[in-house]
Amino acid sequence: MQNKASPEEAARRHVLATLDAEAGLDREGTAWEDFGLRFDLHFPDLARLFHSLYGDREDWLDQLSALVVECTRSWQDRPAELKALDARRLADPDWFQAGGMLGGVCYVDRYAGDLEGLRERLPSFEELGLTYLHLMPLFLAPEPNSDGGYAVSSYREVNPRLGTMEQLRAVASELREHGISLVVDFIFNHTSNEHEWAQKAAAGDPEFSDYYWIFPDRTMPDAYEQTVREIFPEDHPGSFVQIPDGRWVWATFHTFQWDLNYSNPAVFRAMAREMLFLANQGVEILRMDAVAFIWKQLGTPCESLPEAHELLRAFNAVCRLAAPSLLFKSEAIVHPDEVVQYISPEECQLSYNPLEMALTWEALATRDTRLLSQALERRHNLPPGTAWVNYVRSHDDIGWTFADEDAAALGINGYDHRRFLNSFYVNRFPGSFARGVAFQDNPRTGDCRISGTTASLCGLEDGSPEAIRRILLVHSIAISTGGIPLIYLGDEVGQLNDYAYADEPGHEADSRWVHRPHYPAERYERRHDPEAPEGQIYAGLRRLLAVRAQTPELEGNRLVGFHTHNAQVLGYQRTGGPDDDGGTVLVLANFSDAPQHVASATLSGLAGDGVDLLTERPVELADGIMLEPQEFVWLRTRYRG
Repeated sequence: MQNKASPEEAARRHVLATLDAEAGLDREGTAWEDFGLRFDLHFPDLARLFHSLYGDREDWLDQLSALVVECTRSWQDRPAELKALDARRLADPDWFQAGGMLGGVCYVDRYAGDLEGLRERLPSFEELGLTYLHLMPLFLAPEPNSDGGYAVSSYREVNPRLGTMEQLRAVASELREHGISLVVDFIFNHTSNEHEWAQKAAAGDPEFSDYYWIFPDRTMPDAYEQTVREIFPEDHPGSFVQIPDGRWVWATFHTFQWDLNYSNPAVFRAMAREMLFLANQGVEILRMDAVAFIWKQLGTPCESLPEAHELLRAFNAVCRLAAPSLLFKSEAIVHPDEVVQYISPEECQLSYNPLEMALTWEALATRDTRLLSQALERRHNLPPGTAWVNYVRSHDDIGWTFADEDAAALGINGYDHRRFLNSFYVNRFPGSFARGVAFQDNPRTGDCRISGTTASLCGLEDGSPEAIRRILLVHSIAISTGGIPLIYLGDEVGQLNDYAYADEPGHEADSRWVHRPHYPAERYERRHDPEAPEGQIYAGLRRLLAVRAQTPELEGNRLVGFHTHNAQVLGYQRTGGPDDDGGTVLVLANFSDAPQHVASATLSGLAGDGVDLLTERPVELADGIMLEPQEFVWLRTRYRG
């Protein structure tokens, strides 16, 4: 008796037959051979994942075949310079682990006016040393309310105020010529209600109604909302909003952001086409927005379900076929145990590090580094082929994402501690130096999240004499812990909060615009003045970045904890890899407002001396190390053999 073919084998035969019958494909030359090699390597994963997600549908094989045809056409349309990039990346898969990597992020309109203005900023990007530039959402979106561009009306049209897709393609090419990778957001959990698909769904088109979670009455919305949390209760109650014809559509975030229905394979194919279109414009990294929310299942929280991971892996397999150099960066502001579940070479190769970010600010407020030290020791190291993107702050608010059980292990009540941190950073706590602004404030409960630029949160706005030291201290952590450090552009010259945000149409109800100021031209003009705060911050950051780029131990991600036996001094070691011969860079950082001593007994396992890489001065360890307030050292030393 002949054995029945597995779903993957059946899929392969069906797909190959479809490709053979497809007209218009160029089957000659090395490009076709290259695609065939990648098909042999990656199609089994794609078929397995697609079957897992959609195998209960009668049309799953036809949908998969159509997807592979679309991948093939996208590959054949891929420009030669991007195919050359693919070859380079495949030959050097760990390129993003290099010590010279540095990311910058900005809104095009606020930082440069438009895409042409952005090209004029290229010399300053090179001066800072950028190798990665994340442009905040710049696609067509509703006006004036667009959630900062995260409500996309077309993935193939740039907002006309910023330029055109042709200009974006030219910017990507020019950045690439200067060694800078273009990063954009792929908002794939939802579209705006003005997207062509949403408009057709609203008009009653059954094909496109099935692109979203639309129900005729409240029966199913009420059932889902039994287990789904509200994300923006101030915007609308629950997770559904009513559309003009009386039906209800899932809108996790804002009323104008409609969640896509990935249980429909046509939606997967449609979004894969948009993803590959962006890759062929020269985008090298996609920030995968709201990854935790992309799969819905009745009776669950509809967050971080197993199918969400399968979807990401399936999208990744699509990229390996048609745009093999494209990387994913996850944005998952969830429990720390869930964040790391999205990070792997097969899922998201890069990930924001929200825990390190939040706990750096926590340590700055408390002058106590225990939570941060615990997180670095327990939760920092990642699988090979992946990296953190470490940031001091982003375009978004700061939420206190530490795990309550981690806090409890140190005798800290998580609920009370979050209330304290909120109070401290919005200047409601006596003695606070911070000038943050509450986002989604609830004065009754003390619950909120924090908006503010790095400088304003560190006390520069308040005239605090320690402000510059704090700014450099928090950046030193992001730069030295491993991965890709990311700077919100303007922070390198100490930009302050922009309280005029409320006067701008569409921004008045969203305090996050306070830390998305316009280009601080006067501050940039003072960036080389050693007497000005701007110059001191800029020179300090450039020194940190230069030393990092020259220090092999600081490449990659590997970090080893180091207990300083002083709660106010953070310690960790960077060894550069498991095969290191005993050399290490020991990082010590004093978060206190007073001098702190690390005792000689704590350092006794190290050689008697070392070199502070930042000052290039020798350091004797026999009597321990005294650190001034907000001082940090990167000490190259060795363990006693």
